[in-house]
Amino acid sequence: MGEFDLIKRYFKREPRRAALGVGDDCALLQSAPGTQLAISSDMLVEGRHFLSTVDPRKLGHKALAVNLSDLAACGARPLAFTLALALPRVDEAWLDAFSEGLLALADAHDCELIGGDTTQGPLNICITIFGEVPVLEGKSQALLRSGAKPGDDLYVSGTLGDARLALEVFRGTLSVPAPVFELARSRMEQPTPRVALGLALRGIANAAIDISDGLLGDLGHILQQSGVGATVEVDLAANRVAARSLCTSSAGLPGSQIALEQWRSWALAGGDDYELLFTAPVAARDLVAKAAQSSQTAVTRIGRIEQPSGLRLVDSQGQALPDNHTSFDHFT
Repeated sequence: MGEFDLIKRYFKREPRRAALGVGDDCALLQSAPGTQLAISSDMLVEGRHFLSTVDPRKLGHKALAVNLSDLAACGARPLAFTLALALPRVDEAWLDAFSEGLLALADAHDCELIGGDTTQGPLNICITIFGEVPVLEGKSQALLRSGAKPGDDLYVSGTLGDARLALEVFRGTLSVPAPVFELARSRMEQPTPRVALGLALRGIANAAIDISDGLLGDLGHILQQSGVGATVEVDLAANRVAARSLCTSSAGLPGSQIALEQWRSWALAGGDDYELLFTAPVAARDLVAKAAQSSQTAVTRIGRIEQPSGLRLVDSQGQALPDNHTSFDHFT
């Protein structure tokens, strides 16, 4: 099977929103009047971002999910995406499953594939995604990292740390009950992009970012770009590790006695969560609750934004904790 036959068989579809989609030198994308385009790219490399044994259907889902998560953090509505795919060889069964997982998530978010490229080489997936945000009275409604204000509440969506737990099981450094591993593995391989929550938070949240490299590392970007500091109640974050409650209920089984410090570490610096971390005024607590309800997404208030720069960690009793957590960095 040649390159163009591969594209036609697995990835070509009739354009819906695009003026011109897959099959020409360029795609043509029409943005609605009074909107801005939000554009993001993410690359997934075998052995770096995913294991070689991953189900290709789940890999297709994750490849798009991590990009949708970027749009969610910006409060952008998904429009379309391009796919650049390097393959060691043409494996039709693999391509069937990969494209099925990719396009199923694309359809769920009304986000169409409009172009890209394929080549032979080590397995590498690069997606560029396009979304739109409204511009009202000349002001963009996009959520940015730079908008956090002293006094803001600090929130996180969903659960944290489960993907890191699954990774440690794969590495052989940890043994947990099968239900715990399956829950954590699903969070690692099929994250849920919080697009609906991101849209619901427009006009409510002051700043937002998606958590890909670990809560503290990504919070650091908000603090730096907003020129503020923060206090994080660590145990509130640690309680957001979904697998923790399963381990607690499996007393006496391997994994049930994981130390509190380990749960804290996975929640604060585990990475691969793809949840939203955002700030909002105290006066907007009811609005945040309504946004969470309307998007069917749990949110947890885990701290506050403060005027003094720097990051302060406290336990459930308000006692200071050391910040000895290192978030993921590709080059360190």
